[in-house]
Amino acid sequence: MSIFTDADIQQIQGHGLTMDVVNQQLDNFKTGFPFANIESAAVIGHGVRSVPVAEMADFYMQNKDTYNIVKFVPASGAATRMFKDLFEFLASGVMNRTTQDVLNNLDKFAFYDDLMKILPENATQNQIIECLVGGCGLNYGALPKALLRFHKYDDVNRTALEEHLVEGAQYASSNGVVKIHFTISPEHRDGFNACLTDVLPRYQAQFNVKYEISMSEQKKYTDTIAVNMDNTPFRNDDGTLLFRPAGHGALIENLNDIDADIVFIKNIDNVCPDNLRGNTLRYKRGLAGLAMQIQQQIFDFMKDLDAGCADMGAIRQFITKNLGFVVTDKTDVRRVLNRPLRVCGIIKNTGEPGGGPFWVRGEDGSLSLQIVEPGQINPKDISILKDGEFFSPTDLVCMPRDYQGNKFNLTDFVDVNAGFIAEKSKAGRPLRAMERPGLWNGAMAGWNTIFVETPLDTFTPVKVVTDLLKTSHQSK
Repeated sequence: MSIFTDADIQQIQGHGLTMDVVNQQLDNFKTGFPFANIESAAVIGHGVRSVPVAEMADFYMQNKDTYNIVKFVPASGAATRMFKDLFEFLASGVMNRTTQDVLNNLDKFAFYDDLMKILPENATQNQIIECLVGGCGLNYGALPKALLRFHKYDDVNRTALEEHLVEGAQYASSNGVVKIHFTISPEHRDGFNACLTDVLPRYQAQFNVKYEISMSEQKKYTDTIAVNMDNTPFRNDDGTLLFRPAGHGALIENLNDIDADIVFIKNIDNVCPDNLRGNTLRYKRGLAGLAMQIQQQIFDFMKDLDAGCADMGAIRQFITKNLGFVVTDKTDVRRVLNRPLRVCGIIKNTGEPGGGPFWVRGEDGSLSLQIVEPGQINPKDISILKDGEFFSPTDLVCMPRDYQGNKFNLTDFVDVNAGFIAEKSKAGRPLRAMERPGLWNGAMAGWNTIFVETPLDTFTPVKVVTDLLKTSHQSK
């Protein structure tokens, strides 16, 4: 007997899902996902490489106008977690360290000028914080990070979105055109459009470029059903099923829709001001130059294979040395070569939470380089993260075309067994939620992967509001 009613089936189909997909999701909740079979951490000389960045950057700048380039920026969701401590202060009335730091340093934030315009005279501490995060003021607690003012300048204080426009003009232009794609939440589309209408003319004039901005939303059919703690479907108070966004791994569908030769990927909050952007520009260009050269060698080998004149020894050596894949006698080198390519900038691990580069044994016995997240590691083996020297800050250059110029179907290269199950809650009720394989780990597990060490100052995320007080976000 089915656990789903006719109304449930209509809801499932209306969400763009099939019964087979939902039943598979329920099975995954019961069985769980296998942990990554990690062989060792990737280190310099064994999975991580240094590159002559100046040489690679020059190569990229000389050749980029022959490529269709897109900068892809995951920018969905509100910045609520960024202001978590401020909301706790408003709810409890108890001062905490983060809120005190904000109050003590208000004039150092790029949003200070906007805040001063709406604050009442002799505002109390509560009024200041309420005007910053609440709907009666700047509403920063409900806006996406893209629309928050991050950095102060003499002429204008820039949002995170504007910093990506500036970056894009400096490394992602081709023939004077800068294409940037933002993934957004539907409720924020009007805010994005309003901001872009306001600022695009300024940056087009400043950098003498034309921007082509596109946006997409996470596809509803990538959502996953939520379950109770006993793995039965979780129902809302009105009896309907609860579907939840399946994490950033669902964005592989959005990325798959991008028509480009080169795609730069970088998170919305990982930006820095002009005076600190030197290494970011050098290494973005350098990673892309390396990707160009490696891709061209792959294409040459593929054409040799087609012509029947390939040097198999040279191909095997090239794959092992360059593509993060250990070749054995059983390796189908054509299949390995003919995959999407990504070059990933990674930084020294300074204790940041998140994934890193490892050598991972696949179900078929192959050994390849992967980005592994903590949730993919058996809890009894979690200490292996300490063996890793590097952290993955989501700094990728992607080459999504094959040697014949066709765009790969990126969904063909997803490891569907690299998902996550986490405990969440809704309206005070506990539930279990499923996330799809992450965008840069499981969703790209079947890609050829190159890890390149990059400087620490190429990674400047903003996870809490006081991160904006760090030197890496101060423009003076």
